[in-house]
Amino acid sequence: MKRAVIMGGKGKVGTYLVPMLVEDGFEVSNVSRGDSKPFISHGCWDSVKQVYLDLNDPEFAQKIAALKPDIVVDKICFKEADLSALIAALEGQVEHYLVTGSVWCHAPGSVVPNTEEEDLQPFGEYGIEKLKMTNTLKRRYALAHFPGTIIHPGHIVGPGHPPINPQGNQNPKVFEALIHGEPVTIPNFGMETVHHVHAADVAGVFRAAIRAGGISYGQSFHAVSPGAVTLRGYAREVASWFGKEANLVFKPFDEFKNDVPETDANVTYEHIVRSSNHSMEKAKRLLGFTPGYSSFAAVRESLDWMIRHGMVKS
Repeated sequence: MKRAVIMGGKGKVGTYLVPMLVEDGFEVSNVSRGDSKPFISHGCWDSVKQVYLDLNDPEFAQKIAALKPDIVVDKICFKEADLSALIAALEGQVEHYLVTGSVWCHAPGSVVPNTEEEDLQPFGEYGIEKLKMTNTLKRRYALAHFPGTIIHPGHIVGPGHPPINPQGNQNPKVFEALIHGEPVTIPNFGMETVHHVHAADVAGVFRAAIRAGGISYGQSFHAVSPGAVTLRGYAREVASWFGKEANLVFKPFDEFKNDVPETDANVTYEHIVRSSNHSMEKAKRLLGFTPGYSSFAAVRESLDWMIRHGMVKS
């Protein structure tokens, strides 16, 4: 039986991926620094070995390699230096190393939806580091055939994970206003886009890459829904779920930011300036993977969970 080590397996993607790996016959070990519970309970966790390690441990990479994994899924790497250290420890020992990137490794698109190889001029530390990770992984494959793959998710949603809302931030009051037909201010003309993805589909891309094996080595893949949504279209869709017509007020961003809390305005800006809109064609072509959730279906499931748990009043 092959061994799969997943770092951060109890998070929003790992909670779907771990059962997939167990179902596919792997002996799974989950690495985390604490004893958290998975977002969604599943009987498979009875057979999953829990390993307690801290990423800040100077011997972290060596301790991962000491687990003798065939497959490593890295959900907790955010820095190129950490990725390089882990590659150095795993090189020549591991069959496949997969790591989480981000669609924020892209700049705003010139032609959309963009592919994994287009618009790679990110801004902001997070996106810049994710692109550095991507380039390092691809370079190690080109130079030494290191079997690495990086998956770039969009805005991950699902039960337990509040989605980016039609304002481009995460304030649940925006959903409440749409549900009750109250006015909602939208930046500019509401034509900027956000690109959600259900956590189960992100897990599905990882699974497809593992199953594909060598085809996915040295490659990056988007993990998003089949289509991005505009803020105005998103708002109208949410309102329609509750029999309402969206009452939208459009304002230039410089005016919009005065109508919302500063933290919300900052988050909105980070999303609308990028207007994420990414292609899933490469994952379909090379991995045979097609997302199971549209953006709206993914958001609806997340919103229903928020309503049931009192985070949004319907």
